[in-house]
Parts: sequence; structure tokens; C-alpha cells
Amino acid sequence: MKTLLLIRHAKSNWDDPGLSDFERPLNERGKKDAPKMADRLHERGIKIDAFISSPAKRAKKTAEQFAKRYKKEENEIILKTELYMAGENNFYEAIEKLDDDYDCIAIFSHNPGLTEFANSLTEANTDNIPTSGIFAVSIDTKKWSKLREARKNFLFFDYPKAGVE
Repeated sequence: MKTLLLIRHAKSNWDDPGLSDFERPLNERGKKDAPKMADRLHERGIKIDAFISSPAKRAKKTAEQFAKRYKKEENEIILKTELYMAGENNFYEAIEKLDDDYDCIAIFSHNPGLTEFANSLTEANTDNIPTSGIFAVSIDTKKWSKLREARKNFLFFDYPKAGVE
């Protein structure tokens, strides 16, 4: 059994129009939400074996906040260029190549691709994975290479404003 955590980068800063999309940093809300969501995930007792991120600044910084909560070093985050502006197939290809020793992985990426990929996995669907949102799925396989055909079950969907009126 494998666990896949799809995590959208935290809220990014649009203040500097001279920055490329790839270089946009987190804004103040993003800097608060990422560690808050990392804490909420940790409180669920989920052990993450690998942190895999788009190399875009906002995704990488979000991954760093989660890794820090799990007492992992920045250099332990696996950066995959195919997770930036990724479509469904990019996600499958990146995940299917992973080491089977990883039982639980956290993928940090971007919309709209992240939400589209999440919706392709199970019957549970969402219109949008918000910034810092986590969409979790269990996969009935021992090999990541079998992701596409393996039976998948929705576990949970959490985001910063969940349960907040």
C-alpha cells in the first residue's frame, strides 16, 4: 500500500511584476499557511518518506516548510522540473519512476494541473485544490510504476480554510 499526498504550493506574492512566474516567492499568508498545514498533516500521524517538488520558488519554499516540520533537511527535497506547469501525464511519469522503498510521498506542485490530476485518481473530486491544500490518496500497490492501473482510494482533503466559516 502506498500513500500519495498532493500539496499545492502556498499563497504566492504578486507584488513584483518584474519577477517571472517561476521566481514568485510566498506572500505573508503563504508563509503562515504552509507551516500550519504541515502541522495539521503531521498531527494525522502520517510519515512521509519523500518530499518531491516543482523547482519553482513558491513550491520549493512550501516543500521546505513541510520538510522542516518532518525534521528533514532542505537538500532532501527531490526537485522535478516536470512538476512545474504539469499536466496529468507529467504527474504520472514523475511518480512512476520513484523508488518503491518510498511508501508515502508528498508532491508539491501547481494548479490547474494538480487539481486535474487529483480528480483523475478517484471518484472524489474538487473544483479546486486551494493554496496549501492537501489531497490524499491511498494506492493498492507495492510499486509506483503500477500507479495508473492500481486501485486508489480517497483518504482526505484538507486546506487552510477547511472548517472555517
